[in-house]
Amino acid sequence: EKYTWPTTGSRAAARARAGSMEAHHTRRRDTNRSGSGHIARGPLACDAVSVTIEIANDATDELVQAFADLLPQLSQSSPPPDAAQVARLVANPGSVVFIARLDDRIVGTLTLVLYSIPTGLKAWIEDVVVDDAARGKGAGGALNKHALAHAAELGATTVDLTSRPSR
Repeated sequence: EKYTWPTTGSRAAARARAGSMEAHHTRRRDTNRSGSGHIARGPLACDAVSVTIEIANDATDELVQAFADLLPQLSQSSPPPDAAQVARLVANPGSVVFIARLDDRIVGTLTLVLYSIPTGLKAWIEDVVVDDAARGKGAGGALNKHALAHAAELGATTVDLTSRPSR
């Protein structure tokens, strides 16, 4: 199945423009990768549970291990990325890696891919995965919500997501 969300003029975009803490990150992804701190943290938490969404800025050991633990739950045919692959992903200016934390542990990831075409900036949500033990606690919804708000903040006109029918 394929889902497309318009971001221009949408409620998420309006909340982001209005400065709602619920709808957008207060710190964008650092363009200076040598800065302090490994993960850009926003003041965002899902109201239902204590799920916190962050944007990864560096390929920390914790992030590499999280991909190693989570990606096999998404796909048995794709091996998890090694540290060099995670570093390239996080450093890529066309992608934003979101992580979900529950009780200070990474329990989910989502990659937002941004690309320009003649009609404007577009985005695609890829590889959304939440740990089996953390499902049903709002992490997946929070990841998607924050990725949509971030895409709107950056000016993306649409965000696409494709999911297998079995999901």
